[in-house]
Amino acid sequence: MWDFQLEMETRRVLGIDPGEVRVGVAVSDDLGMLAHPLETIDVSKRDPCERIAELAAERAACAVIVGVPRNMDGSFGPAAEKSRVLIEKLRACVECKVIPWDERLTTVSAQRVLREAGRKGKNQRSVIDQAAAQILLQSWLDSQA
Repeated sequence: MWDFQLEMETRRVLGIDPGEVRVGVAVSDDLGMLAHPLETIDVSKRDPCERIAELAAERAACAVIVGVPRNMDGSFGPAAEKSRVLIEKLRACVECKVIPWDERLTTVSAQRVLREAGRKGKNQRSVIDQAAAQILLQSWLDSQA
């Protein structure tokens, strides 16, 4: 019987869609090719930085991609500033890279995908942030290929 361990560097990455009420989280597969929805963090019940740090450690993430919502003209507004603050907090509490990523229209895209899948209105709220995080993360993963 062979007695060895095959070690493979993980390319698992978390994607974060920040929001004032909820924060969507997605995770990539081990190869860093496909994004999957993971969970929604209710900001009123839990510090999102604390939970993201736990998830990054649990999943052995090599990076955390955080959405920065830019205006359509490319400028930064108040929501982008809130993302910047979250990014700085995350850099202090996770042991992997924290990378900002343009997330223009990810929530709109997620709403469209969920609507096409038969989820409407209030039924979307529980998963919309996860779907937006998944779209954001898949965009980043595709850019790395």
